[in-house]
Amino acid sequence: MTQGLMKAAAVQMVATPQPDENMAAARRLIGQAAQQGAHLVLLPEYWPIMGLKEADKVAHAERTGDGPIQAFMSGIAREHGIWLIGGTLPMAAAEPNKVLNTLMVYNSAGERVIRYDKIHLFNFTRGDESYDEARTIVPGSSVTTFEAPFGKVGLSVCYDLRFPELYRAMGDCALIVVPAAFTYTTGEAHWELLLRARAVENQCYVLAAAQGGQHVNGRRTWGHSMLIDPWGEIKSELPEGEGVVIGDIDLEHLQRVRDSLPALKHRKM
Repeated sequence: MTQGLMKAAAVQMVATPQPDENMAAARRLIGQAAQQGAHLVLLPEYWPIMGLKEADKVAHAERTGDGPIQAFMSGIAREHGIWLIGGTLPMAAAEPNKVLNTLMVYNSAGERVIRYDKIHLFNFTRGDESYDEARTIVPGSSVTTFEAPFGKVGLSVCYDLRFPELYRAMGDCALIVVPAAFTYTTGEAHWELLLRARAVENQCYVLAAAQGGQHVNGRRTWGHSMLIDPWGEIKSELPEGEGVVIGDIDLEHLQRVRDSLPALKHRKM
């Protein structure tokens, strides 16, 4: 990692109902990111399973430190010597027939650093489209950040993006991550707008890893994984299909933005 620079990558997938297929795809794409010099890699929401039915993920729920999905993430982080932010996986919840939609972070030694349970649960109905994550997911409650080698990273997932107060509660971050599975309808309308707003108002980098295509279950996701800088400029983007977006987290550029427009110091609330 060059002084002041850290290369970050977001993996875009079109996940299937089969975890083995998804892990094979993730292995290939994480490998591509590592070959391009990524120090940190972000997977999308629901990367291990996009079931035929909402409830399918319950059967794959894991407990902390135990299960094939966690073993995969730990192993591949260690194999490539990268920090891996593992999108989300289903974790066991206290409520029957429900899970927590959980983001796990692993360091370059494959050690689990922290977890974040998605707080805001998506609910949307328009015409034939209808989603209600609360039917199968228990919400988390804790704002979560961690210290990476280059600075503080704030953790969020998909629908969280619509709640700016969550990001303010994270404090001074160098990077905010947003693994997601935005629908095509809501993504086309609001995805880029919301991501760039979060980058500008928090004067930090935003890395978003999305599902991006037509899934076996009939759902179509928006894609457009991207890296955005603290001035709101998109540095790298992938519209659709599986692949990798990659770019530099430049701490000197971040500081120049904050020095030239010290908005964070001007806050009154």
